[in-house]
Amino acid sequence: MDLLVLLLVLGVLGGGVLLVSRHTARQRARAEQAELENQLTVSKRAADEDVTKFGEELQRLDTDVAGHRLNEPMQQDYQRALDAYDDAKLSLDAVQRPDEIKHVTEILEDGRYAIACVKARVAGGPLPAKRPPCFFNPAHGPSSQDVEWAPAGGVPRGVPACPADAERVLAGADPYIRTVQVGAQRVPYWEGGQAYAPWAQGYYSHWRGSDLLSGVLIGSFLFGGMGNVFGGVGEGLGDIGSGIGDGIGDIGSGFGDMLGDVFD
Repeated sequence: MDLLVLLLVLGVLGGGVLLVSRHTARQRARAEQAELENQLTVSKRAADEDVTKFGEELQRLDTDVAGHRLNEPMQQDYQRALDAYDDAKLSLDAVQRPDEIKHVTEILEDGRYAIACVKARVAGGPLPAKRPPCFFNPAHGPSSQDVEWAPAGGVPRGVPACPADAERVLAGADPYIRTVQVGAQRVPYWEGGQAYAPWAQGYYSHWRGSDLLSGVLIGSFLFGGMGNVFGGVGEGLGDIGSGIGDGIGDIGSGFGDMLGDVFD
């Protein structure tokens, strides 16, 4: 009789653990799916803003080249910029996962360099150096130089800056920083959390490992995680896990008392 009771108790205990395990797995899967959907939404919104801005830049480029005879190199750069716009729109429409956003910003990075080349050719100047995009806002296009800069409370580091932002920083003014939406406010993109990491990585993917992207960029903002806006989700999962763990402990304690009664 005692053996039968023991087997029944062990069976109930095993079933309880299995139910708790399944509940934990479902909770984790739901939380992960919600996080991915949020990442996809916010990163696509940032990329869509950039595609729209790039289209506006192309419209202004039409004005810049009006009245100028476009030689073959100019036409090639111009067409490259136009193709980048079309390709970026198609790539954005095809995005299914957050990590795919980087393909959109990779295209935009190349397209903006093509625009810079067209402007240089129209002005009769040298072609711009192939450098990383402006750190403060990748949509500013290729950087022209590195400047020493630090965020509030941070350590100064050399970062690539476009001509306008380089001038502002060197004059002691604040650069024009790209902000992204986080909750009800807009923050610098490097404070946007993991959701914006693929978006930023796409702009700088061609420059990973470059001396121009050492320190603050690779180590902190771009390829180091960029923070985590989903800390609340992680804390929530921790609370769930803690509660489930407490539940398992209570189950085990209860069955332990039952077993003790059986063999007393």
